[in-house]
Amino acid sequence: MQDLSPFLSIVMPAYNEEAAITVSLTRLNGLLRDVDFTYEVIVVDDGSKDETSSLVKLKCTEWPQLRLISLQANRGHMIALTAGLENAAGQWIVTIDADLQDPPEVIFDMLSVIQANPDVRVVYGVRGDRTSDSWFKKYSASLYYRIIRKLTGVEAPRHAADFRMMAREVVEIINQIPERNRVYRLLVPWLGFESETVLYTRAKRIAGNSHYKFRHMLALAWDSVVSFSSRPLRIAMWLGVWVLIGFAVGSIIVISGHLRGADVPGWSSTVLLIMFSSSIQLLTVGILGEYVARLYVEVQRRPMYTLKKNEESPQD
Repeated sequence: MQDLSPFLSIVMPAYNEEAAITVSLTRLNGLLRDVDFTYEVIVVDDGSKDETSSLVKLKCTEWPQLRLISLQANRGHMIALTAGLENAAGQWIVTIDADLQDPPEVIFDMLSVIQANPDVRVVYGVRGDRTSDSWFKKYSASLYYRIIRKLTGVEAPRHAADFRMMAREVVEIINQIPERNRVYRLLVPWLGFESETVLYTRAKRIAGNSHYKFRHMLALAWDSVVSFSSRPLRIAMWLGVWVLIGFAVGSIIVISGHLRGADVPGWSSTVLLIMFSSSIQLLTVGILGEYVARLYVEVQRRPMYTLKKNEESPQD
């Protein structure tokens, strides 16, 4: 029986991208107009509050290969990617943002890599030039990769975010993973498939403002550590050990002072020590609670997302 699945699926998450989505899709459409392979483009509207969904629907009327998947509510970038991957049918799947900071022309460089090396299953888009990013973003990104590699042991390519090409077999394994809190920039390299990288220059946003704030960076860093490492628990344990050692040393000093008949002054230092030990306890409980909370979420088995009805492109 003939395989009717497209050769290439392009998954594009979008949240409140009305200022950029039409330009992005028009540029992508121009690049794919004369290709000699079958393809589909899936835009995942992550619960946008603006006209993103309406603009994609309008584009669907003139572009048969374009599909729209709309989530009922905003679930975040990783869940939007998950929805796209679970609905993609291509032999190769590319994930790319809608703001054109990751140039879609690089997709053809990725295709050249897999044609030159059939054993490659993943091609990462790596930001070789980040002059369009602020100093803080470049420094924090570099720090993120150093810390994550140290804590998790996952050899994630530096400066590779979520612009990548994956073979069907990789995506099928990802779709079988029941984990809710996914960090694809670590999950994909953790799978261990043979990979290559393609360097590109990161461009400025074509329109609008970035929705990726500092709090999102912190959340990503924390999710990366907790999802792939138990070291925070070990660090908390060793903090407790050192506090216990400090308590033992302090107790010896106090007892020996009393035995010599000397008063041991320092109520303020005692209070500070109590506050310090209490903060360590709270920190340890907080770290433990984060792991327990993630187990609780996993056990609930709630769906990661729900789709709106009648949001597919006309041909569907």
